[in-house]
Amino acid sequence: MSHSVTITRTTTSTTNTSYIVLNTGYLKSFSGLLKLAELLIGAAMVGIFAYYQKNGACFYSMEGVVFAFLMSVTFMIGTFCLLLSCLTSLSTGGIISKTIYELIYHSVAAILLLCCSLQVVITLGDRRYRSNSQSDAYFAAGVMGLVNAVLYFISAFLAHRSYRGI
Repeated sequence: MSHSVTITRTTTSTTNTSYIVLNTGYLKSFSGLLKLAELLIGAAMVGIFAYYQKNGACFYSMEGVVFAFLMSVTFMIGTFCLLLSCLTSLSTGGIISKTIYELIYHSVAAILLLCCSLQVVITLGDRRYRSNSQSDAYFAAGVMGLVNAVLYFISAFLAHRSYRGI
């Protein structure tokens, strides 16, 4: 299946001391804003999980926290790499959205973040886990994970439309 790729002109900024060209126009697109929002929410989740980790003791007190921590770190790093590649290249944003990689990546991220966030939220909904002070922070991280899963589902839908050429 062949695809035609159209490269549009975007706003770039360069400095005289650097050879790196930043495609700042990508952040003005809807997919660029989605990736930025996914990255920021993922960083907030990682920050909450990392802040309340005291010698690993908190991870053994509640079910699903380790899984949620691992998934939020994994997809935060992956989204950072995707966003960085689209920002540092003029043609990457238009080309990578035409491949099936974005569809698979965003679909897997949405499903795994949905699973781990639901597990954290459902576990913390039980009253016996609400006794310690960090459970509210974990509950907030679980809700942020649900929001992030919705954003990844939207990205997967857009990637599917772009891959199919719609």
